[in-house]
Amino acid sequence: MHELILGGAKSGKSRCAEMRAAHWLALPGHGAVLVATALAGDDEMRARIERHRADRAARVPGLATREEPRALAAALREESVPGRMVVVDCLTLWLTGLLMPLDGAPVGDPASEVDALLAALKAARGPVVLVSNEIGLGVMPMTREARRFVDELGRLHQRVGAECARVTMMVAGLELPLKGPR
Repeated sequence: MHELILGGAKSGKSRCAEMRAAHWLALPGHGAVLVATALAGDDEMRARIERHRADRAARVPGLATREEPRALAAALREESVPGRMVVVDCLTLWLTGLLMPLDGAPVGDPASEVDALLAALKAARGPVVLVSNEIGLGVMPMTREARRFVDELGRLHQRVGAECARVTMMVAGLELPLKGPR
């Protein structure tokens, strides 16, 4: 069963996904891998990534990590095998990398990457938990680039949410089920 976990900054969405992985790992013969999509563009982000690595290792020792900021569909195809849960953290940073790459690569239409991700999700042979920031609840951004990002992320959430059996919203560390079994 696939799940999309949405929430604002520091809402508890990553920890919720980690707990899903911990419960999965407690079952005999099960494995789990986290596909991390963040890129360290500055010292603060490098420190943040290191802190997340350490915290994850302490909370869920059996959770392997694969860092893949761009080729998310390929990572999902490679990592999804029977008996292994794949946690993607997070779609927001992945989409940021597509629309506003740190390396200055040309910005293209993310539609083909999103299509590939959805195809990989449909073909997944084990459960997939995807984490993303819900940013569409605030004021409309003033710049064209920021409005495009909000629009693209909203469309991505709609498409991924349609493919997931469960969608959860995290607020203040609390799970609010939006779709699927509780």
